[in-house]
Amino acid sequence: MNQPQSNHVAVRDVTFGARVKIVEPCNLYDCEIGDDCFVGPFTEVQKGVTIGARSRVQSHAFICELVTIGEDCFVGHGVMFINDTFATGGPARGDKTLWRNTVIGNRVSIGSNATIMPVRIADDVVIGAGSVVTKDIAVAGTYAGNPARRLAPRS
Repeated sequence: MNQPQSNHVAVRDVTFGARVKIVEPCNLYDCEIGDDCFVGPFTEVQKGVTIGARSRVQSHAFICELVTIGEDCFVGHGVMFINDTFATGGPARGDKTLWRNTVIGNRVSIGSNATIMPVRIADDVVIGAGSVVTKDIAVAGTYAGNPARRLAPRS
């Protein structure tokens, strides 16, 4: 009888700042998590990710390679970061040269179940729940929708 390959949930080779709280089970590996951060259960933070001080990552989030998150950020439940843009019409299939990076500024809040494509997001941005961010966001404000667009300020 054949046996499947089994990978176990793990926290390994992580550089932790002071007073970090993680709730297991979660997969955190080869990443850096700053001072006073929180990482909720059922999250995955992959190799090379940096999460800035005082940021919170809620449950069921997926933060893939090539993501940098600034300080004082909030990543809601079920947020998905994407680094493969399917530039060739399908998955990169192990060709990491096709992956792109994502840089999240400081004081950015990302609502539950948002999807963040490879983009740059400025400081002081709010992303609404369920939004899909497909383009860089260079101006502070509130963005929502698919694709995410800046909401008009209240008058």
